[in-house]
Amino acid sequence: MWRALIALSWAHTRHHAGRQAVVLLAVALGVALASSVQMINHSALGEFTQAVRATQGEPDVVLVPDGASTLDDAVLALVARDESVVAASAVLELETHARADSAATRWPVRVIGIDALQVATVAPSLWPQTEGAGDGSRWPFLAPRGAWLNAATRARLGHSAGTPSLQLQSSTGWHTLEVHGRIAAAGSPVIVLDIASAQALFGRMGQLSRIDVRLVQGVDHEAWSAGLALPPGVRVTGAAEAMQRVSNLSRAYRVNLTVLALVALLVGGFLVYSVTMLSVTQRMPELALLGVLGMPSALRRRLVLVEATLLGLLGSALGLVAGAGLAMVALRLLGGDLGGGYFPGVQPALRWPVTWLAASGLLGVAAACAGAWWPARAAERVAPAQGLKGLGAMGVGPTHIGRAAGVLTAGAALALAPPIAGLPLAAYGSVALLLAGGVAIVPGVVQAVLQQVPAPRTALPLLAVRRARYARHAASAAMAGVVASLALAVAITVMVGSFRQAVSTWLDRVLPADLNARSAGTAAAAEHAPLPAGLVAAAASVPGVAQVRAGRTLPLPATPGWPPVTLLARPIDDAAGSLPLVGALLPLPPGEVAAYASEAAAALHGWTAGQRIEVALGSARTPVYVRAIFRDYARQHGALAIDLDDYQRLSGDAHLSELAVWLQPGHAAEAVAVRLRELAGPDAPLEIASTAELRRVSLAIFDRSFAVTRYLQAVAIGVGLIGVAASLSAQVLARRKEFALLAHLGLTRGQTVRLVTAETAVWLVAGCAVGTLLGLTMAAVLVHVVNPQSFHWTMPMTWDVSTLATLAAAVAGAGIATAAWTAHRATAHYAPRAVREDW
Repeated sequence: MWRALIALSWAHTRHHAGRQAVVLLAVALGVALASSVQMINHSALGEFTQAVRATQGEPDVVLVPDGASTLDDAVLALVARDESVVAASAVLELETHARADSAATRWPVRVIGIDALQVATVAPSLWPQTEGAGDGSRWPFLAPRGAWLNAATRARLGHSAGTPSLQLQSSTGWHTLEVHGRIAAAGSPVIVLDIASAQALFGRMGQLSRIDVRLVQGVDHEAWSAGLALPPGVRVTGAAEAMQRVSNLSRAYRVNLTVLALVALLVGGFLVYSVTMLSVTQRMPELALLGVLGMPSALRRRLVLVEATLLGLLGSALGLVAGAGLAMVALRLLGGDLGGGYFPGVQPALRWPVTWLAASGLLGVAAACAGAWWPARAAERVAPAQGLKGLGAMGVGPTHIGRAAGVLTAGAALALAPPIAGLPLAAYGSVALLLAGGVAIVPGVVQAVLQQVPAPRTALPLLAVRRARYARHAASAAMAGVVASLALAVAITVMVGSFRQAVSTWLDRVLPADLNARSAGTAAAAEHAPLPAGLVAAAASVPGVAQVRAGRTLPLPATPGWPPVTLLARPIDDAAGSLPLVGALLPLPPGEVAAYASEAAAALHGWTAGQRIEVALGSARTPVYVRAIFRDYARQHGALAIDLDDYQRLSGDAHLSELAVWLQPGHAAEAVAVRLRELAGPDAPLEIASTAELRRVSLAIFDRSFAVTRYLQAVAIGVGLIGVAASLSAQVLARRKEFALLAHLGLTRGQTVRLVTAETAVWLVAGCAVGTLLGLTMAAVLVHVVNPQSFHWTMPMTWDVSTLATLAAAVAGAGIATAAWTAHRATAHYAPRAVREDW
């Protein structure tokens, strides 16, 4: 039996290859997007994990600072004396800049100070090897000014052999080091130094970043950690914490991209429904004949489902191949993070997560079968006598408006649920229920609209209104694609537009100066690249400069297990005017130090306005009072702002790392920028950009980050329009005998076309109204629920009425044109021949 069904399905698929190609396209597109996102994310995360393991090795446990930036090296002696410890490897890790010589351009690099006597036991890839000792058999001698480079650093330096030199930047200037060998660690540029040399070079005497511990075989890690008497400020963790930390931070981004990719499959399901319904409508006599020949109704249902399964399998296979191609292109162009910024500098090779790829393929098959389910049920219900005459079940049918309203209510209620495991899973369920309820309520909306329409006096409009009322249940089938595609397009348009407008407004607030200069690209690198002393005063005297304000940016440890927040030490005379605050600005209690937390920092670390928190400023932890929460779209790990005078007084750090420069009217920014670079000198190169340039670059980065989202929006609209055309074609072609009867009653071909067009217009107006309102509701969930729960950013919801009207008009216009064209074709048959079976 199954062989016969598969043979019939395959024969029909080959015979109607053009129509089935639409189904293949819908399934393949959705699977391609879903699988490519998974391959890109797994490739980037796998490459990052490999790089972390190369530099951290495989220790049993790791000792890290708890709430501070470094450990005291006295902890190393405490751990090394333990009888259960085989090796305790001290590590000092930091970010800075390197260059070949004083005339060369600097580039970012990671410096790792290691104990060569211990590192081979824990992290062999960091073991220094002298030139010529490729097999690692000779133990290298670590000179006080010696450096060992990985392959990426050697490529940047341009040396492949010999003992060249390089320069590293620290807070005290540039220091020349001799390159004595290499290390095996892959990934981004890394330079290994003897830990004592690194401590002296960067002013970190007696300080460590972590201690990697290898225990005696058989010792229970957890029991040993619990019995270890550690001093305050030290925490025991696993070796995989850094990898898990980045994985957790990027998880929401990966899940959001995956869900957006599955949108294509969802819309593709509606397209499969439309095309399959068209196929069933046109094959009604064939299906009825199979029933007369003895095929049970259940087998007719299975026949349609088998066809959908075959198309789903083929479409999924094509989608997986296309997804691999998309992933390869994205990895080359976007570097593995699709604009998310979680894996900077990572250029991963393509990986194949078999489980996720299989899941994507199965979802493609499931989407095809789900879209074909209702057409299959329609094929099952075909009455052989009517089906042989081409007559379908076009009755009124129940409206079920109460059920649809219940689904919409459930979707709205689900949007109020908290995140699950840190992800907005309930909000995604809310969007799905809203979409399903919106499609189901279309017949009720059509009925409500038509009840308000008075009965026309002329025959043609009266027929159109009566027919639309009678076949309102058919509107659910015809308008499913309209509501789904338009709602998704409106939701994505409003979400992206709201975010972009919020970022633009935020940039206006946080970039008030004409020029902005900084000493390094990241907060971690800026810690070792301060501005030259006296530069602020010299910059203020440059012709054309009206005002100069300096600041300090550096990483600040906050909560164990999470990346440090960014400390923004800047003059804050008027917090309400200089920071984009969210909520009220609380009064500062006497004797307190004011601080301002970003939304992401508040969400990740549990900070609230009015709370006193302790932060590591200098060598001591200092209590500060959080006066307010502010918006910050630039730092996903969070930021804490504090007045520059308070920071310098509490930390004793007088270094500066950034300048904001206001110009006098009529002076060119380029000339001032050139003069500032001259004042800073070649040893302290400045990164200078005008406010207009920063706005342009920031918005370009935003558009790059949301390129995938906009592509999915275009997919939703395009697939939806195809679905509208297929659905309306099915509805019109099923009425050819009705058109023939109208011709016998005296209606001309043009009048019949206008009749069908008027009916379709009524359905489309209702469908577009529901789709637009539903899209705005879904956008509210995305903006006010999904975005804060995923990325801890809030924003006002804004939309452009003309853009939404254009979207709705495009969908409605395409539907009306399709209905008119299909009706014109359907009425081309000779009327007596079309109804001859009834004579």
